Amino acid sequence: MPTPLSPSRAGLAWGLLGVAAFSFTVPFTRVAVESMSPLFIGSGRAVIAAVLAAAALSITRQRLPQGIQWFRLTVVAGGVVVGFPLLTSFALTTTSASHGAVVIALLPAATAVMAVLRGKERPLLPFWIMAAVGALVAVAFASMQGGESIRLHWSDLLLFGAVAAAAIGYAEGGLLAREIGAWQTVSWALVLAAPLMITLTAFALVDQPPTGTPTQWAAFAYLGLVSMFLGFFAWYRGLAIGPMAQVSQVQLTQPVLSILWAALILHEELTWQTVIGGIAVILCAGIAVRTRLGRVRPTASAPDRDDES
Repeated sequence: MPTPLSPSRAGLAWGLLGVAAFSFTVPFTRVAVESMSPLFIGSGRAVIAAVLAAAALSITRQRLPQGIQWFRLTVVAGGVVVGFPLLTSFALTTTSASHGAVVIALLPAATAVMAVLRGKERPLLPFWIMAAVGALVAVAFASMQGGESIRLHWSDLLLFGAVAAAAIGYAEGGLLAREIGAWQTVSWALVLAAPLMITLTAFALVDQPPTGTPTQWAAFAYLGLVSMFLGFFAWYRGLAIGPMAQVSQVQLTQPVLSILWAALILHEELTWQTVIGGIAVILCAGIAVRTRLGRVRPTASAPDRDDES
């Protein structure tokens, strides 16, 4: 009989710190896209973070990743450096921050599913049932939010794509962080994706030179410094300590916080559809990620490399 896993308090604490940092991403992206192109925002923030990452790796003289680790870093980069930022930036040009936050509420369950598949844990049947129900509820909410019950808007499809990309990047990054360190994982992923993101940023600058108010530039700076860089220090540290399927449950607070920030910062109305949809998605995701998982092998502790210099 498999021994149930007990979530690490340290892992949950680090995860919650990361989620708190990420909770401003959707509303601040919505602020920035008012005057800047989504391509510039999605790629430019990665360039800022890549410069910081390269400096940190160089100053601390980190060892180069080895062999298959480069491929795994490509997966991380594709999910959280390229996929999620670009897809959410384009989606938020036509949808509200509150709506985006509710759809992204599916991310905890998606991350838990990827952690189960990638980490070879053994979920009980209720886990799979509630993960599937959560996905259906999120799709139904997204299609009904705009007053249509038949098809999704393109922005919703982009948001669901962003959720899938982030879930893959989170799961692979959490595993890789156990080998090379939490902040090292995101830093190497940023450096690896830098040539592509620099090219996209240059194209965006030529196609539509960015303009904005000090507030909009401040929002963009937050996206590059915190959402794309510092927030991952805590998040990957939490996932590395794990177990990932359990630590991912702290993401349930992210849409709640994002919707609150959208109301306070953007003065978006909290409609009953948003509240009910958010509660339904969060409830389904919460049941899924709280389902007890059996142990296949002991959870690896996060390495102490985060403190190396």
